[in-house]
Amino acid sequence: MNKLILLRHGQSQWNLENKFTGWKNVPLTEKGELEAKKAGELIKKHNIYIDNVFSSILERANKTAEIALKESGLQHLWENDKLIVTRDEKLNERDYGDLVGLNKLETAEKFGIEQVHIWRRSYDTPPPNGESLKDVVDRVSPYFKENIKPLLDQNKNILIAAHGNSLRAMMIELGMYKSEEISSIELPTGSPLCINLDDGKLVDFYYLD
Repeated sequence: MNKLILLRHGQSQWNLENKFTGWKNVPLTEKGELEAKKAGELIKKHNIYIDNVFSSILERANKTAEIALKESGLQHLWENDKLIVTRDEKLNERDYGDLVGLNKLETAEKFGIEQVHIWRRSYDTPPPNGESLKDVVDRVSPYFKENIKPLLDQNKNILIAAHGNSLRAMMIELGMYKSEEISSIELPTGSPLCINLDDGKLVDFYYLD
């Protein structure tokens, strides 16, 4: 049995400010760095060996992976003080288009609570000039099948540091949730979700504690 660890980045500055972030590069807060450190401590506590690391190209996910895996003590993942990680924009957060940088409460006041709720939580309705969750699934799934699933099928343990929506897309691909369910699933920042697989098939999943 092997493991896939899904790790949403720690709290970012725009998480704190309740803003739509999307593909904008925003740093972790002090709390976010502590969350990443705690994630690494949990990986170490549960003695989980990580073979390969994947991340988006965005700073908050990259930094979370670096802090967590430095804390985990897995020295083989480091070379010349740099984390060995495969980064790809296919694992980026959902692009919120015209909403990026806007405060969520102010956006609701401007466009109406119901409309903003549809943009945020419907599966296939995108915000203006942005992506729907379905669009995210459509870019994450092929990348997962081509680059990550073959490693899982070789019984490798994989960690993916990414974002709420790209990780939701991964959960659909793994058969953890259906498309009509996934929008209601909340992934806490900096909390490693451990997925156990047997011969490439889902066994169970839980947050490390």
